[in-house]
Amino acid sequence: MTVASGQLDTRVAAALPVNRDLYYGGAWHRPNGGYLDTIDPATGLSLGPCAEADASDVDAAVAAAEKGFLAWRDTKPVQRSVALRAIAQVLRDNAEELALIDAANCGNPVKALIVDIEKAAVQLDFFAGVATEAKGATIPAGADMLCMTVREPWGVCARIVAYNHPLLFAAAKLGAPIAAGNSVIIKPPHQAPLSALRMMELIDGILPPGVANVVTGTAPAGSALVAHPRVPVISLIGSIPTGRAVAKACAERMKHVLFELSGKNALIVYPDADIGRAVNGAIQGMNFTWCGQSCGSTSRLFVHDDVYDAVVEGVLAEVKRFRPGLPCDMNTNMGAIISRAQHEKILGYIDIGKSEGAKLLHGGGRPPEPELSDGWFVEPTVFGDVNPSMRIACEEIFGPVLSIIRWSDEAEMLKAVNNVEYGLTAAVYSQDISRAHRAARAVEAGFVWINDSSSHYVGAPFGGYKQSGTGREESIEELLEFTQVKTVKLAL
Repeated sequence: MTVASGQLDTRVAAALPVNRDLYYGGAWHRPNGGYLDTIDPATGLSLGPCAEADASDVDAAVAAAEKGFLAWRDTKPVQRSVALRAIAQVLRDNAEELALIDAANCGNPVKALIVDIEKAAVQLDFFAGVATEAKGATIPAGADMLCMTVREPWGVCARIVAYNHPLLFAAAKLGAPIAAGNSVIIKPPHQAPLSALRMMELIDGILPPGVANVVTGTAPAGSALVAHPRVPVISLIGSIPTGRAVAKACAERMKHVLFELSGKNALIVYPDADIGRAVNGAIQGMNFTWCGQSCGSTSRLFVHDDVYDAVVEGVLAEVKRFRPGLPCDMNTNMGAIISRAQHEKILGYIDIGKSEGAKLLHGGGRPPEPELSDGWFVEPTVFGDVNPSMRIACEEIFGPVLSIIRWSDEAEMLKAVNNVEYGLTAAVYSQDISRAHRAARAVEAGFVWINDSSSHYVGAPFGGYKQSGTGREESIEELLEFTQVKTVKLAL
C-alpha cells in the first residue's frame, strides 16, 4: 500500500515506507486484521494506514519465524556477525531518512533521532562482535567422563518495543537474539510503527527469510504474540502495568522474559557537588529533548538545603533553552508528546502538582506558538518545594515534568529515594568519592551514574531493580538472555 503526501513535509512524504503490510518469511503480507491510521503528533496529519495484525496473522508470522530459526541456528556465528554488520551499515547509510520518519511519527526532534540511528548501529556492531561469546564450560567429572555445558538459542523470540525511540529499539533489539542464533519478531509501537517497516524494506535480503520479522498492531497483536505457544521468549520495553500483564500471560507457559519497564529516577545533589555540573546533569537527565518520555529520566531532583537555591537558579536558567518545536526542523530541541491521551495525562499531572501544593517554577502548559496549536506539545515544566510523598514525585508521568525536592538529612533522603516501586536508574553528584560510592550503594536502582546522568555505554548492563524490569540489556548479558544452557555428559 502507498500513502499520499497531502500536506505533509515533502521530505517526510518521500521517506515514508511504501509497504504498510506485515513482514514475515522474507515477504510482505496483507493482514487479516485490517489497517489503522497513523498520525503525526506534532500536526495531527495522517501518515497513512498501517497493518493491524490479528491472532491469525501472528500465527502465520510465528510459523515463518520457526522456519527461519531452523536454518539460522546452524549458521556459523561469524556469518551471523557479517549479517548484523551489514544491517548496521544500511542504517548508517539511511540515517536521515529513518530519523525523519520517526520525527513525523513519534514527535521527537529529527536531529536527536539521527543520533538514535547511530546508537542502533553501534549496538548491532557490538552484538556482531560478541556472537562467539555465548560459551559453555567444562566441569571436572573424573578421568573417564567429560561433562560440559553448551548455550543454545531458544527459537522464536518476540521483542515488543516502545514509542519513545521507535527505530533505535526496533533495530537494536535484533542484535542479541540474532547473534545467538534465534529468529525474531519485532512488534513496533502501534503509535509509531513506520520506521520499522521502512527498515525492513531497506534490509530485505540480508538475512534468510523468517529470521527478522515485523508484526504491527495494537494490544490484540501483542497479546497474541505473548500467548503464542511457539514463542518461548518475550521481551518488552514498556510500562509497569503492561509488564505485569505480560508477565502473568507468560507464566501460563513458563516463558523466559526480559523486561525494561518504568522509572521514577532520582538525581541526588550533595552540598559539596560541583553546582554547574549538577545542573547540567539534572537537565540532561530529564531528557527534555524527548519531552521527558524516557524510562530513565531523572524526574526527581533531590537537592541539599545548602545548595538548593543555587541549583534551582541554574536549572531555571538552563531549562529555558528547551522550546517545543516542529520535530522535522533540524533546529528543534524539544518535540511533541506521542498522543492525545499521553498529552492529557501529563497536563493532568501538572494540575495535580499544583493542587498538592508544589510550586510551579517554569512552564506548565501548552506553548503559545500558533504553528504548534494542532499538535500535542507541553512546555518544559519545573516544580519546586515538592514533598517526596506527592503524586508528581511518586508516579511516573512520562513527560517533561521535573520535581525538585529539598533535603537536609541523608538517611531520610535515601529513604525517600527508595520509597517508590521503581528502580531503573539514579544519579549522584558529589566531589567526595567515598560519599558518592556509599550513596550509589544505598540507592535501589539497576544503573547509577556518579557526576553524570542519562548516558548509556554499550557493554555496560542496563536494566532495573524492583518493578522496573528483569534481566539486563546492551551488554553480553543481553546476548546470554537469548540462550539456554544444556549440560552434556559423555562417558569415555
